Amino acid sequence: MILKQLFNQNNLLKSLMLFIAACIWLPCIHFFYKPDIREYRSNEGISLKARMIAASHLEIWTDPELRELEFRKMRAQNPEWDFMSRTYFVLALANMSLRDEKYKQQSCEIIDAILDNTLRIEREKEFYQFLLDYGYSDSWVMRPPRSQFIDGEIALMLAARRLIEEKAAYIPLLSERVEIMVSRMRQSPVLCAESYPNEYWVFCNTMSLAAIRMADVLDGTDHSAFLSSWINTAKKKLTESESGLLISAFDVNGTPVLSGFGPEGTSIWMACNMLQIVDRKFAEDQYRRARKELFDSFLGFGYSREWPTSSVGVADVDSGPIIPYLGASASASGLALIAAAGFDDTEFFSSLITSLNFAGFPTEKDGKLSYEASNPVGDAVMLYAIVEGPLWNEVERRSSQWIITRKTAQESRL
Repeated sequence: MILKQLFNQNNLLKSLMLFIAACIWLPCIHFFYKPDIREYRSNEGISLKARMIAASHLEIWTDPELRELEFRKMRAQNPEWDFMSRTYFVLALANMSLRDEKYKQQSCEIIDAILDNTLRIEREKEFYQFLLDYGYSDSWVMRPPRSQFIDGEIALMLAARRLIEEKAAYIPLLSERVEIMVSRMRQSPVLCAESYPNEYWVFCNTMSLAAIRMADVLDGTDHSAFLSSWINTAKKKLTESESGLLISAFDVNGTPVLSGFGPEGTSIWMACNMLQIVDRKFAEDQYRRARKELFDSFLGFGYSREWPTSSVGVADVDSGPIIPYLGASASASGLALIAAAGFDDTEFFSSLITSLNFAGFPTEKDGKLSYEASNPVGDAVMLYAIVEGPLWNEVERRSSQWIITRKTAQESRL
């Protein structure tokens, strides 16, 4: 009996020691994964990690067999990923070119290859090639059917390429697509066009707004009144009353497509980034609200929830796996990197990278960096996040020049 009591006491002591050790050790784990931000974000030039991630993507786009293998795998899971990986990589290359002149020639060549391939697929197989299966439904509201998802991101790629270096062949392509988008957006009471049959996504429409803004500074057109109307309409009809955040998906009248489709991390973070060049004040307001509602951390590891705590969300293919209890979304957290970098939120950015270093299983080999838990679209999002900034600065610089030129022209006529 005495031996049994001693044995039980010994086990209890061991359990207590393990519990104390866990309480001390677990909160310290994140320190082993906390990044040196200077390796990721650089005020001048291109950071070490950016060059390494870019090397992996450049290998994909310069090796046709590897490219086809990677995109075939993504199309099998989600054809949208194939398309979006192109957009994010183009945006990343544009920012890298503006950061470091030596990347310019190669970036232009790769972007031209991406655009040529994308436009050829759209021309030969139509935009449906990049949509999920329900995109083939015949219940499109606007006729003829078109996807704002496809139009907006192609326009964004064309504009980004022209902001690096002008290319005459892309001028009419961008102009035509912008006018189509604006015309279709005006057909809706909420100034949005559908990405899927009777589904209007704030993600896609804010990317379109950014492309329209970029086209204005490139071509001297003026859609400022339309952009201003969109912001005013969004404030009145596309924001959730409780959080004040833009809702993610809605019908032609702005009604959420499902009762649970309110704000989503996978939409709002990208919307914040795109709106920076459309209406900076509104973008900052949305970012502050999203950070308050969606940002959280656990034992030093930062993450974004897919939905505000006040909302009951509905998981979809964009949400990806949601971690129970925490509500953390890998997809939302990845896109939050873009917003955190764009708004110079070092605390949020650093905590997200800490989580990525822990759960993303980074692999470095031959000067290249990739994440085993990710895929080309995820890595492209990461690359865009750590190099972004110069492209939007270039838009604002040219916008200022355009305003001065316009004012001078008006004064000379007087």
